[in-house]
Amino acid sequence: MLRLVCLVMLTMGCSLSASSETDTPPEVTRQETRLPLEELRIFAEAFDRISKAYVEDVDDKVLLENAIRGLLDQLDPHSAFLDSESFEQLQETTTGNYGGLGIEIGTEDGVIKVVSPIDGTPAAEAGIQAGDLIVEIGGQSIRSLGINEAVDIMRGEPGSSVKLSVVRPGESAPIEFDLTREVINVASVREQFLEPNFGYVRVAQFQADTGQEVADAIAKLSEIMPIEGLIIDLRNNPGGVLQAAVTMSDLFLTGGLIVYTEGRLENAAMEYRATQAQLLADIPLVVLVNEGSASASEIVAGALQDQGRAIVMGTRTFGKGSVQTILQLTSDKAIKLTTALYFTPAGRSIQAEGILPDLWVDRSTVTKIKSNPFRLQERDLRGHLNAPSTDDATATAVAPSAAVENDFQLGQALTLLKGIALLNDKTESPLSPPTN
Repeated sequence: MLRLVCLVMLTMGCSLSASSETDTPPEVTRQETRLPLEELRIFAEAFDRISKAYVEDVDDKVLLENAIRGLLDQLDPHSAFLDSESFEQLQETTTGNYGGLGIEIGTEDGVIKVVSPIDGTPAAEAGIQAGDLIVEIGGQSIRSLGINEAVDIMRGEPGSSVKLSVVRPGESAPIEFDLTREVINVASVREQFLEPNFGYVRVAQFQADTGQEVADAIAKLSEIMPIEGLIIDLRNNPGGVLQAAVTMSDLFLTGGLIVYTEGRLENAAMEYRATQAQLLADIPLVVLVNEGSASASEIVAGALQDQGRAIVMGTRTFGKGSVQTILQLTSDKAIKLTTALYFTPAGRSIQAEGILPDLWVDRSTVTKIKSNPFRLQERDLRGHLNAPSTDDATATAVAPSAAVENDFQLGQALTLLKGIALLNDKTESPLSPPTN
């Protein structure tokens, strides 16, 4: 028992001596007196009894690893123990190449919540939505699973299937999904023109090279035609690499803060600032967000919003404003520990608050009302006068593109951009009064 107590205390970074005549520096002595020695003794006693009395033989190493998991699980939803397999999965996620369903998940009140489905994956194509609560995986209740176990079950050989049961807010009964696993090759960025001169850049998640990919996407659009307005779509983007978010924000800002962090450790307090480089300096930007926009997505939205560079549209974001640091324990084991909180340039904490959009637009389905074919207009009246001919061409309204017909939020963002561009054109080129 004494050996185990010593082991625990040494692990905590202190020493236990049988003699009081030790040359211990005063600061170490003060640290030792703050340690909960009685609780450590209780832990050692509990460990010893579990090891000896549990109905099945359990390896002491497994028990200790489980104890570490318990320490971290009780802190917050994002701190975790990483064994060799978990660490490998973390690397796969940041590089964007792994096998599974394509769901970013978190925990909330003991249940597993979908942060967002990833574009083009089995989960997204099946209709799983941000905010869905996963209650069963493969017929097994999630109450008996941790988040790491849930991820392990959802991942597997491409072509194999797994059934998910989810509870969706507003629905009275669980929804069943039978999904086939695929190799998930996540395309971080894609771009297109929604209408002439109005560009669209979709960022699905933040991987190591996402910032440069966004710059390349804008360059490709600019080669096709001039850009008069740009929509940056961060909806259902679960985040990812912090530096990628900083690099992307820096593309549109000439200076000032992008994000800063605060924590207990000295190196946890950091500031990230924009440089002079900027794309589309005078072009209006709209950033689309929703409840599936998390972490790095919220950093970008918050920075562009606080600096007045973009209009943020959609719904309140997820609210993950914490920083996780990977702390290596051995060559193949580590802990992912929350060490700091993110703050926007204006000093707003993202944690559990999210980013509130400038213009709130819910996800909606809009049904067009058919026009009355029997309603008359002036041109239909017999003997109507024709308009005097002019040299100026009459402007023609452009019908909504196919990309926005079924996406109300995207359609609203495009309408806003077109309105801003039209107003700018009228301000820059006011009509001259008619001359006689």
